Amino acid sequence: MSMVEEMVQLSDDELLRYARQILLDGWDIDAQLRLKSARVVMIGAGGLGCPASETLVRAGLGKIHLIDDDVIEASNLQRQTLFLPEDIGKSKALTAARMLERINPLITARGTVSRLSEDNAYELLDMATGRPDLLLDCTDNFATRDIINRISVRYQLPLLSASAIAMQGQLALFEPHLNTGCYHCVFGSVTVDAEADERTCANSGVLASTTAIMGNLQANAALQYLGLTKNPLTNKLLIWDGSQMQQRLMGYRQDAECPVCSSPN
Repeated sequence: MSMVEEMVQLSDDELLRYARQILLDGWDIDAQLRLKSARVVMIGAGGLGCPASETLVRAGLGKIHLIDDDVIEASNLQRQTLFLPEDIGKSKALTAARMLERINPLITARGTVSRLSEDNAYELLDMATGRPDLLLDCTDNFATRDIINRISVRYQLPLLSASAIAMQGQLALFEPHLNTGCYHCVFGSVTVDAEADERTCANSGVLASTTAIMGNLQANAALQYLGLTKNPLTNKLLIWDGSQMQQRLMGYRQDAECPVCSSPN
């Protein structure tokens, strides 16, 4: 019996629900057990967070905690797949968590209505009770991503960061404990009033399929990381272009002068 199997077992209901996944070459009972034992914190329960969290929950992720201080608007329904018209005006985090537990009652989902910051990160991430296995950045602006990256480096938490706008998206999985680079190494410094930071789905538009694809690519990387302990994006930035139906990988390395991950913590 493996160490994973000693910690937790799969019930008959779980074996039935995840049977097709367990049959995959390279994905076995141990991988499913690791996924069941994992705890993920997702920041952002919108266009990316909805498809990413739904796929992870359907696949058998044990615990997911969604953090978002926004409410559902009519314009969100075009792409935020966990919400219905009657949810307009309700909390995204709380509504998404309830829907995820309806989709799969065998998992635990929790929502928190708050905005993550460096000041409240220790409390919101439940660091006192244990470290999250993975942070998922599903936000829509550079300034917030920069804050999440600093939290990731500060607490040495792996960070899977996705972005989606118009018909384009990007994805990277950073492992600060390996000193292989961070979000800042790839994208550099961002100021709040920078033109790039002003480009969000709200003012630049986004095709519904873009967030669905990027959210599921994010879930795919998370499943491999959590279930197989494999980073399929080590030192690589995935760039997806929906208008050209093209996807490519761009390499990166740690910036020796990065003020976030190369400085003493």
